[in-house]
Amino acid sequence: MVFQSYTLFPWLTVAQNIRFGLRERGMSEADQKDRSNYFMAKVGLRGFENHFPKQLSGGMQQRTAIARALANDPKILLLDEPFGALDNQTRVLMQELLLGIWESARKTVLFVTHDIDEAIFMANRVAVFSARPGRIKSDIAVNLPHPRHYTIKTSPEFMELKARLTEEIRAESMASAEH
Repeated sequence: MVFQSYTLFPWLTVAQNIRFGLRERGMSEADQKDRSNYFMAKVGLRGFENHFPKQLSGGMQQRTAIARALANDPKILLLDEPFGALDNQTRVLMQELLLGIWESARKTVLFVTHDIDEAIFMANRVAVFSARPGRIKSDIAVNLPHPRHYTIKTSPEFMELKARLTEEIRAESMASAEH
């Protein structure tokens, strides 16, 4: 699980944070090191192995959290607005990074976001929830090709999905305001 707020252990280095779950599962030191080095490289943190979270930018902290989650080889990766606290430039880079990792690893990912562009860019399906009580109001397929490049955000297909999702959310917001 990767949360919106930074959930790294502040007393552990980047490498130690990534290895935490591996160590707890009893993996050998050598395998821990190989696995953490692989994921540090994958998320662009090579050279920061011995840095502590307070020495990292927000984006680097989230990349560490993502590497830690992926290093444990989960069947399902849960992300709760992991890029919500990041600046726009870093957010876009993190979206591309995570999408690239998904495209190569093909893990099942449940990604919670309130950002329509992010939902469309990252997803193969977007579920729109109703207001209280939260229920799935609609489940919309995102049939955009992979690998995805950020320029897809200006395509007619992307814009059509964005308009549809915006209307779904707008209608739900207006209906909940009436009650």
